[in-house]
Amino acid sequence: MSDRLTNAAVEAACNYYSLEEKMQNLKRKIELLNSQQADVLAMLREAELQPKKKRKSVVQYWLSNVEKKQEEFEFLEQEVNKSRFYSRVQLSKRVDKMIEEVTELVDRSTFPEGIVLDVNETIEEQFVTVEWKHQTFEENLGTIWAWLMSYEVSSIGIYGMGGVGKTTLAQCIYNKLKNGTEFCSNIFWFTVSQDLNIHKLQNDIAKALNLDLSTEDDEHKRAAKLGKALERVKRFVFMFDDVWTSFSLQKIGISPSLAMYGFKMIVISRSLEVCRKMECQKYLKVEVLSEEEAWNLFMNKLGHSKQHSKQLPLAVEETAKKVVKRCAGLPLAIITMAGSLRGVIDIHEWRDALEELEESSIGQADMENDVLPILLYSFNRLRDPKLQHCFLYCSLYPQDYYIQRDELITRFISEDLMERRRSRQADFDQGHSILNKLENVCLFERSTSCHGNEGVKMHDLIRDTALRITKDMPRYMVKAGLQLKEIPEAQEWKEDLDKVSLMQNNIAEISSGTSPKCPRLSTLLLCFNPLKSIPDSFFVQMRSLHVLNLCYTNIEYLPSSISDLKELNALLLRYCFKLVFVPPLGNLKALRELDLSKTGIKEIPQGVEILTNLKRLDTFDSCIETIPTGVLKGLSLLQRLTLPKCMIVPIEEVEGLKQLEEFQGKFRSMSDFNRFIKSQLSDGRLSFYDIQIGDGRWNTCHNPERLACKLVAFGKDILKEEKRLCQDEIMVPQDIEELFFQGCGLSSCLLDDFQQLNNPIELKQCHIEKEDGTECIVRLSPEKELMAEVEERSLSIPLQSLQTLRLLNLPNFIGLVKRGGGGAAAPLPHGVFSQLRKLEILNCRKMKKLLPRCLVNNLHNLQVLKVESCVEMEEIIGDNDDGGLDSNSNADVSLPRLKSLMLQSMPELKSICKGTILCDSIEYIGLFVSTSLKKMPLFLPPLDGQPSPPPSLKSIHIFEEEREWWESLEWDHPNAINVLQPFVKYI
Repeated sequence: MSDRLTNAAVEAACNYYSLEEKMQNLKRKIELLNSQQADVLAMLREAELQPKKKRKSVVQYWLSNVEKKQEEFEFLEQEVNKSRFYSRVQLSKRVDKMIEEVTELVDRSTFPEGIVLDVNETIEEQFVTVEWKHQTFEENLGTIWAWLMSYEVSSIGIYGMGGVGKTTLAQCIYNKLKNGTEFCSNIFWFTVSQDLNIHKLQNDIAKALNLDLSTEDDEHKRAAKLGKALERVKRFVFMFDDVWTSFSLQKIGISPSLAMYGFKMIVISRSLEVCRKMECQKYLKVEVLSEEEAWNLFMNKLGHSKQHSKQLPLAVEETAKKVVKRCAGLPLAIITMAGSLRGVIDIHEWRDALEELEESSIGQADMENDVLPILLYSFNRLRDPKLQHCFLYCSLYPQDYYIQRDELITRFISEDLMERRRSRQADFDQGHSILNKLENVCLFERSTSCHGNEGVKMHDLIRDTALRITKDMPRYMVKAGLQLKEIPEAQEWKEDLDKVSLMQNNIAEISSGTSPKCPRLSTLLLCFNPLKSIPDSFFVQMRSLHVLNLCYTNIEYLPSSISDLKELNALLLRYCFKLVFVPPLGNLKALRELDLSKTGIKEIPQGVEILTNLKRLDTFDSCIETIPTGVLKGLSLLQRLTLPKCMIVPIEEVEGLKQLEEFQGKFRSMSDFNRFIKSQLSDGRLSFYDIQIGDGRWNTCHNPERLACKLVAFGKDILKEEKRLCQDEIMVPQDIEELFFQGCGLSSCLLDDFQQLNNPIELKQCHIEKEDGTECIVRLSPEKELMAEVEERSLSIPLQSLQTLRLLNLPNFIGLVKRGGGGAAAPLPHGVFSQLRKLEILNCRKMKKLLPRCLVNNLHNLQVLKVESCVEMEEIIGDNDDGGLDSNSNADVSLPRLKSLMLQSMPELKSICKGTILCDSIEYIGLFVSTSLKKMPLFLPPLDGQPSPPPSLKSIHIFEEEREWWESLEWDHPNAINVLQPFVKYI
């Protein structure tokens, strides 16, 4: 018994003292196993990058066991370090067992039969896409394909509103790439989660590359492994569909250097902003279908297309076209409606479906299920309540309505839909930013009016979605543009209404006693109605009204109940021509906007002087002749003020308005004007202005919502009076963009009166009319005077920003440039008139030469040249007036951007140019001159040895009675007249 105990004790002692040695042995074997694991993983990474290769299960099982043993070793090592005698005896046995297991794993690491299997399945099935294609679809397909095949383009963004066909287009691209292109083995499609998860996306990419990231949790290390794997793949395309949020490409292993390995990327999103943030080099917006394309798609999905023998019955075709029109070109909506009506031939069912669509937003059941959720998600993804409310506000306008951006932003300000900024300019900047964001996610469509003003539109189904949202919270009642003759019935005026739009209807009157109970109503739009009167009871139960818009109505008297709308922020009465009475407004302490422009009222309403929160007061083109003393002075927060043309601005009232940013008005004298400008230059904020000094008649730049010009107009004899009184120098704002002169008494040279024009200012347009003393615009100083001037101050370039110059009825005008004093004149500075795009000269009867050669060299941006009724004009482009510039009078003249040339009523005109005029951009030529002109020096580019017409030429207009003269003109080439004849139109 004692021997056994002794032996056990000896064995235990041996185990105790040999544990350290065993642990060292185990550690060496673990390190060897780690090295073998690294080698196997490296071989796997290389092998799995090859198409149709997959790791063997036995290899994956071995790797899992290795990871398990690594974890067990770390735990065992910790226990050994903390152990005592009896525990170390037991640990020694566990170490022995682990040594055996690790040795076995080391021995099994060779895998003599290989580590991967050949996968016999095809790469990936192609997408099932629509068979029907249309012209725009094919054009988009061609555009993207050309970008993909270009070595200069590696990233492409496809964007558009929900349901417009972005994914369908991308799937066709995917299929086309699969069919035998150099990318066919390495095209990867990823549908990005709407709630973006980078870790999941990394896993999806790793899975597509047969890369194992399961052992790595660190995001940056995972990205590095993906990047190394991608570098081994040659010529590959990543397609990311349904991307709502941008993400860093570096986080998924995509670095800029991958382009050299043939990497291409396509991002499909509803947001242009997302495409930009994803560093896409090219963008393509998928637009809605044209009417013809929409009809063809609808018929195709119905099974009644031209390719099918079965045609749609004529009885239902008219209704069917209305259904398609209601879908507004959205493919998803068209396909959904066609699917629900396929096989239906009963006209009653067709009419019922149309009624469902038209009576309520979205309406029809299948549209509710398939289309509405997609469009709603675009709204929900806005996340920012500010964006959501601005979007919903636009549903107050009629269907398919063009909304000018400035008007919309002004309404956002009125409605407190945006954060309040410190200035009106900052408010508009914020508003444009909001509209851009809504455009970029394709909830708005950019639109341009016939006058070139930028605006937005809402797609019909997007608007329907907004109307559906506003059935709950916020609660709207929208009956805009429905040709209503009466306001809605009493039961429709719910107590929880927030906003009501009845704009653009035929409502002429509101019945006496009508008093809708809408205690929460904040906005009421009655504009664009032939509304003549409103009963006093109408506003009694609308105490929360913030915005009341009665613009473009026939109302004559506002009801006295308006005086009690104490929360009113904006009272808008523009273009109420018949309006003659507005009740006292003194109780409207919250009022910030009052628009009385184009109204018939003759006096400022009572109480305006105490509306200290007023920021906008518009009275432009109203019948108000005077403003009582003290009214404007008390409105210290005014940011915009427009006054009637007939009203003289009392300088004492406006010079203290330091918050003023937009101003339109008329001053009596130059001293008042100078005083106002000085007050604004010192500590004012004036950004835009339309100022008239003295009497005159011209079109102003009035914008109902946003004064976007910087204009000063000098009226009759105003400068003569200034010179008579020997007043100080005229204060021209440094940022002025437009100058108008009309019989104001200019000197012989414009720049003599306005020395500031010699300095670099932003003047873009100048109009001079009925100035008897004006002879020129620029006078060239003698060289010796010029040298003294250079020594005194650095010489600046006058009129270098001028883009439009109009000279009308100047009886003594002799030229744009005139030499002054004795001796040789200094050369014309290079930048003078260098930005001039349009030059019009009318009835300047003393002019003999329009442009000296020294000036023509500066006119490389001139696009329009119009000269009319200059009866002594002999040449258009002639020699310089002096020897100041040594030039060849017969040299060619280049006007590279000239598009329009019109010469009319100049009986003495003998020459256009002694050389040849080079103007490849010319589109229109109008010659209504006289028979004195003998030669047309227009350069005609040679083609196969013969002259050819200028590439941009569209038409040449000649008076019918001057046909013979035209046909007798001399040309540098005898065939020139025949080349140009097809463009000639006799009028």
